Amino acid sequence: MPSSKSGSGNTSKRGFASMDQEKQREIASKGGKAAHAKGTAHEFSSEEAREAGRKGGEASHGGGRGSSSSSRGSSSK
Repeated sequence: MPSSKSGSGNTSKRGFASMDQEKQREIASKGGKAAHAKGTAHEFSSEEAREAGRKGGEASHGGGRGSSSSSRGSSSK
């Protein structure tokens, strides 16, 4: 019988997600540098960055007008 520790329900020690954070950063950095060198990397303009930040704020803080009030009003009978 092989001596592995996979029977205890722990996560597997395989794949990108199981690496330590520093190793992940190193690998991701290489990918970003390669994309920029190749010319296929997207670079945000200040307007695109502003729009992305606005959308992210709405999504995480419920900033969309009327999105939370419509679900509240329908449950009262």
